[in-house]
Amino acid sequence: MLNTLIIGASGYTGAELAAMVLRHPNLTLGGLFVSEGSRDAGRLLSALHPQFKGVLDVPLQPLSDVAAVAANADVVFLATAHEVSHDLAPQFLAAGCVVLDLSGAFRVRASGFYPRYYGFEHQHPQWLEQAVYGLAEWQASELVGAQLIAVPGCYPTASQLALKPLVEAGLLDPQMWPVINAVSGVSGAGRKAALGSNVCEVSLQPYGVFTHRHQPEIAAHLGIPVIFTPHLGNFPRGIVATITARLLPQVSDAQIADAFNRAYAAQPLVRLYDSGWPSVRAVVGTPYCDIGYARDGEHLIVVAAEDNLLKGAAAQAMQCLNLRYGFSQTQALL
Repeated sequence: MLNTLIIGASGYTGAELAAMVLRHPNLTLGGLFVSEGSRDAGRLLSALHPQFKGVLDVPLQPLSDVAAVAANADVVFLATAHEVSHDLAPQFLAAGCVVLDLSGAFRVRASGFYPRYYGFEHQHPQWLEQAVYGLAEWQASELVGAQLIAVPGCYPTASQLALKPLVEAGLLDPQMWPVINAVSGVSGAGRKAALGSNVCEVSLQPYGVFTHRHQPEIAAHLGIPVIFTPHLGNFPRGIVATITARLLPQVSDAQIADAFNRAYAAQPLVRLYDSGWPSVRAVVGTPYCDIGYARDGEHLIVVAAEDNLLKGAAAQAMQCLNLRYGFSQTQALL
């Protein structure tokens, strides 16, 4: 059994991870941790997330001594802020732990990326270089044996899963950048109270136009430029991404279908639509990414939907762990 810790366990993603660890036959929950100054320290997880009452009546411990906590751990999930993960991950890695980081601290290697998009200079280039980007359906072999896994962001997961089969098959016109318009529920902003993410206050609107940090993450890992505009919707959870792209001349319907089928026919957590469209309702509470598409001449529209807290965060992190250790990739997820 792998002794597993969750740091940042009070948030939505941390709570989802705790439930998955509890269900996993190869993991044991070694502790749930929050920062020393957290007002949630000492409280039960089930007091914050009542759906886990009687199931996860586990106290949230303040993380005061990383070395002592790491000494008995095999696996650490970091569901923490980017700067916190940046500082904590190397400490757990030095202790020999396998670290799955759900922040953006180790996702992109491009020079100047972190000062521009995250507001800090990256101090651990060696770990940034070694980190495996955990887009699970596309990085399965790289994940085997990885010590540091950078779990992709929620928007990048949906966007890349929708576009990568087309990019890899060489079907898109490079003269037209794919345009990604994606809408997320307010849980993507985290659990802390804020007027701007209050469901009663949110009106469907874009944010981070031309400046959102997920745009360069998507572009870096797809290998092509994209235009990405996120939107906040007044619903709790879920993401729908509608993507417009242009096909190269003479690309056939069969080529498009073949690209998606080759990529995902054997993948248990991606569902391809032959008719109808992916929706938030169909994916909330599930570990799936649903994908559908339609074409009109050289114009292609691809729609992807996922639960931002699951396939866009906790479920993909667990999927990466399963692939890393050779477990069934759906273990604790289905």
